[in-house]
This record gives sequence, C-alpha cells and structure tokens, in this order.
Amino acid sequence: MEKGLLVGLNTELEKDFKESMAELRNLAHACHIEIIEELIQNKSMPTNKFYIGKGKVDELKLLIESLEPDLVIFDNELSPSQIRNLEKELEIKVIDRTVLILDIFARRAKTTEAKLQVELAQSEYMLPRVIGMYKSLSRQRSGTGSKGPGEQKLELDRRLLRNKIVKLKKDLQAVVEIRRTQRQNRKSSHIPIVSLTGYTNSGKSTLMNALIDASTNIKKEHVLKKDMLFATLETKTTNISLSDTKNFLLTDTVGFIKKLPHHLVEAFKSTLEEITEADLLLHVIDVSNPQYKKQIEAVDIVLKEIKAENIPTIYVYNKIDLIDDLPLLETENSIFISAENNLNIQKLLTMINHELEKNTKIVQLLLPYNKGDIFSYFKKNKSIISTTYEETGILVQLRLSKEEIEKYNQYIK
Repeated sequence: MEKGLLVGLNTELEKDFKESMAELRNLAHACHIEIIEELIQNKSMPTNKFYIGKGKVDELKLLIESLEPDLVIFDNELSPSQIRNLEKELEIKVIDRTVLILDIFARRAKTTEAKLQVELAQSEYMLPRVIGMYKSLSRQRSGTGSKGPGEQKLELDRRLLRNKIVKLKKDLQAVVEIRRTQRQNRKSSHIPIVSLTGYTNSGKSTLMNALIDASTNIKKEHVLKKDMLFATLETKTTNISLSDTKNFLLTDTVGFIKKLPHHLVEAFKSTLEEITEADLLLHVIDVSNPQYKKQIEAVDIVLKEIKAENIPTIYVYNKIDLIDDLPLLETENSIFISAENNLNIQKLLTMINHELEKNTKIVQLLLPYNKGDIFSYFKKNKSIISTTYEETGILVQLRLSKEEIEKYNQYIK
C-alpha cells in the first residue's frame, strides 16, 4: 500500500468538516492508500497559491521529511495552479478528493459504458492540469522565439487529450443511444419503473436482492452486494413480479457522495437518466450512520442537479438491525427496514404498490374477441378485477395508468 498524508482546510463554510475528513480517509483506504497522518488548518478561506497558508505548507514539508509518505491528499478539489505550486514546493505527488473518487470509479467499472464514462471524467479533469508536468524538459525560448520542448510536449498532450475527449463522447453517445432505445421499449410496455437511489454503501444492492427474493419470478438473478464505496456503477434492471400479477421494473444505479465531482455527474448523465425516467424513487438511507441526515441532503442535491427532485419518493431507512433506538421519521412516506435480515420488505412492497396506484384508475374495457393479444397482455402484466365474456367481446375491469387509458381509450366502456 502507498502511504499518504491527508490535508484539510476547516473554513466557516465547512459545516461537516470532521465527517468530510473521515470520509476522505475511507476513500483513500478504498484506493489502497494507508493514511499515516492528518494536517488540518482552521482558516476562513483557502489561499489562491497553495490552498492552505504558507506556514502550513512549511509544516507540511517537515512532516514529509520525517514520515516519508508517497503522496499528499487534499480534501477539496484543487485548481491546476494550486497543484503545480504545491508539487513544486513540496517535491511530492499532490492529489485531491476528486482524483480519489475517479480512481475508485476506474477500479469498479466493469461494463463498456462505465469504463467510457470514467475515462471521460478523468480526461476532462486532467485537461486543465497537464501544465507543469514536464519539469525535466527545457522551457527556454530560442533566439527566433520558438517554443522549448516542454511547451511543445504540453501542447501536443493537450491536443491528444482534446481528441481523446471528442472520441470518448462519440463512443459514449453510441452506447447511450442503445440504452435510450431499451428504456423507450420499457416505457412503451407501460410497466411502472421504480428506481433505487441513495448515498454510496447505503445498502441499495442488498435491498434489490431482497426485493428479487420477494418476487415470484422463477429466475432470480441477484446483484453484487459488498460493504464498499461505489460497489455498483452499472445500471441494473430487473422485473419484480408479485403474486397478484402486479409487476414493476426495479433499477439500481450508482450511489452518491458529498462533493461528488461535477465531471462524474456529467459523464454519468446517461446512467443517471434511469433515475429521471422512474415513476417512483426508493431513497435508501443507512440509518445506522450518525451522519445519515447529511447524506440525505447530499443525495437531494444531486437529484436536483439531474432534475429528479419532483419524482414521488419513498424514504427507506435501512440497516435498523445495527441500531438500538429508531429515530423519529420526519416524512410521511418513510419506512424502517433491514434489507440484510429481510425485515419489513413485504410492508415496503405494499407501500410501493400504493404509490404506483396513485397514478392509475379502475376502468372497464370491452375487448373484441379478435383482440386476444391485448387480453393476454393484461392477464400477464395487470391485476384484473373481473372478466365477463359477452356477445361482442370480453368485458374486463382493471386498473390502468393515464398513458394506458389513452392508448386503449377506444375500448373503454
């Protein structure tokens, strides 16, 4: 494992500084970096040159000399000039929280889409930061005013990075079109979509597996569940079938985190679109985490950024098996569960059904006998209340969504 020093700046604006530093330590651990020391400065605002004050930079130099770490990690995203100045002054590799998160995403990415998204985010982060990376090359101008080899290499690398970003965006767009076609096909089937969202490591994948187990599907394909940050990057969708023929599609996407890099949100927009297309969100919360309220706020910020804040939501307080006393629920649409111990999963399914039914209406349809395909679809995917065989066709009473009522309007009696 590499050895690292953590550096944090506690400003008046940083309300959750201690939690942020603890989370940074966890991010470093996920990147196999052993943290040997922390340096903290209390200051009203960062400096333009070093982010921390010059006195703290000198203190950091002494720590580096005595502890001999491999790198220094800052809690907030540094500007290109701050990284350049710090590396020149400290003579050691300097990275920030964004680099750690990008590195974790790169390690976790498995599918083509996830790899493209991570590579795009990394390239866009690196583009303004390639300057200053060629100290060994001369930057002196010759008598004719031509650029030195360092500047030539810098311009070449910038051009290569820009070309790479253009190609990655093009490749990603091709994958995105396939995903959007699949999503459009799902929506045309009028099966409700329920999307899991929440802070990273809140138990979304464990909950997905618990709901799969509760489903009447013969084929049950479970997803990876692991106690780690960002265990799930790929979007996974499965059909949850209940005994009363009520079906919905359940999707799981990437988890969120405080200070989620903007590059990542932009690169993962196509994946996060799965959330915006949902009929219902299950916001999974690790209630055993003392900072769960702050985590809810962090998730809400990202949901607002991707314009998903107005989608109906059930707040699922998970991991109650790890706490002694349950907190008071602040929102009506909330439930305590333990996905690991399968506690209150059936109650949650009842809540899901209740929420999905809010956008539906009970109607009667008279289907001609030559429209047996529609009746077969209803039998397979809907909860039919009553069926009567009449002279002119099949009289069916069932619950349909607004879109389905419009689609089958000609048969409504």
